[in-house]
Amino acid sequence: MIFPATTAFFAGLLALVYLGLSGWVIGARVSGNVLFGDGGDDAVLKRIRSHANFSEYVPLALILIGLLEAGGSRHGLVLGLLVALLVGRILHPIGMFAAANSPRQFACRGGGILLTLAVLAVAAIALLLRAG
Repeated sequence: MIFPATTAFFAGLLALVYLGLSGWVIGARVSGNVLFGDGGDDAVLKRIRSHANFSEYVPLALILIGLLEAGGSRHGLVLGLLVALLVGRILHPIGMFAAANSPRQFACRGGGILLTLAVLAVAAIALLLRAG
C-alpha cells in the first residue's frame, strides 16, 4: 500500500472549505443572535444544512478515494474523483441560496449533489471491482 498523497492534499483543501462553511454558520448565528438551532431563520437553516451536508458526504468519499489511491488505482481516476468532489462541494452551498427552481439552483445545488453522488458511486464500484 502507498501513502495516498493526492487524496491527502485534497483532504486538506476540503478541510479549508469545511472551515469556511463553519465560519459562515458561526457568522450567521452571531449576527442573528442564534445560540442554538436556526432560530427560525431560513437563511441560518440553509447555512447549517450546507455545512451538515458537507460533513455527511465528504468523509466517506475521501475514505473511498484514499483506499483506491493507496491500493494503486490509476492517478487519473483518483484525481478526477477528487476534483469532482471539490467542485461539487463548492457548488452545493452556492445553490442553496439561489432562487427556487432557478437555473442557478439547478446548476449549483443540483450539480453539486450529483457530482458528489457520482464520486461516491464511481469510487465504490471501482473498489468493489478491485476487491472482486
